[in-house]
Amino acid sequence: MTAPQTSNPFKAASRVVLAAIYFFLARILAHHGAQGLVSEDWLPLAEQAMFAFLLLLGYAGIGFSLDRQLHPISLQGLPRRSGWLGEAGMGLAIGWAIAVLCVLPMVFFGGIALHFSFTLVSFRWLIADAAFFALATLAIEIAFRGYPFQRAIDAIGELPAVLLMSVLYGILLAWLPNASHASMAVNIVLGLLLAMAYLRTRALWLPWGLSFGWVASRALLFGLPVNGIGNHSSVVQGYPMGPLALTGGDFGLEGTWLAFVVLLLALFFVYRATSDLSFIYNAPVLKPAGMPVDLDAAAKRQHETATRPEVPEVKPLVQILPATPPPLPVASDLDRPANPFNPRSNTPGS
Repeated sequence: MTAPQTSNPFKAASRVVLAAIYFFLARILAHHGAQGLVSEDWLPLAEQAMFAFLLLLGYAGIGFSLDRQLHPISLQGLPRRSGWLGEAGMGLAIGWAIAVLCVLPMVFFGGIALHFSFTLVSFRWLIADAAFFALATLAIEIAFRGYPFQRAIDAIGELPAVLLMSVLYGILLAWLPNASHASMAVNIVLGLLLAMAYLRTRALWLPWGLSFGWVASRALLFGLPVNGIGNHSSVVQGYPMGPLALTGGDFGLEGTWLAFVVLLLALFFVYRATSDLSFIYNAPVLKPAGMPVDLDAAAKRQHETATRPEVPEVKPLVQILPATPPPLPVASDLDRPANPFNPRSNTPGS
């Protein structure tokens, strides 16, 4: 299943602008809508759920009405195809590995003071926090690697679209408190990594799993701050110790050049790890040309000819009758003159 491409670049660019406007509109609607539905404790989870739902439904409506997509949700990058759970699991493992590579130098050259809370309530909130990060990363992938990204590719091509969406993602997160040039560079490279993961698989399963693994591993497993926000995990609370270049301070590992280098190396790893998936989902589509041929009918005729029992051909018999020669005249009859008054005398031998 492939998304129909918009032949007019201007129309594709207008779709990108419309999608960007809808992104901010859905963000406002989700924020105000969640406030009237749940209490303050459940407000972040409800807001992210509404935001992801509005993005998925809104972009599906735009694709169905303007681009005539019959399966707009699948074409956004969420097809229920064979192996989609494996792709998400691969992304989750890669995101976790990137987080571990960023945490190990912090442990060796500094340390992390961990505080644990193994209560039933803490584990319940841990599940809610995991759902929050899953919905938050899904919303980001739909917005930056889904329908708007596809229309940007139709308008300006793959590489310019990748650079555009990655830079926009870095600029959007640069407005967060305590953000720095390092955090902006890290988010841009992360956008490049996630865009490549989408292009190699033509789906959001791998980049969604990667983004969730990168964020949730730091927040839920190590208790570290994410984008300047701490206290995400109710079970583990981590307090990093060491140089600011390794810890990122209050902003988190996104504010370190170490994470920038690790994400750059992850580009090559993800490229190699997705070789088989790219071969499957990026194979060129063969378009039929020439005269239409019914291959099924031709194969059926060939099969019937090959399996038909051989019956000897019966040729019709042709009977050739012997020719009867006329009687030879007698010599005496030849010499006798014919009598015109006696018909029998005209007959030889009479």
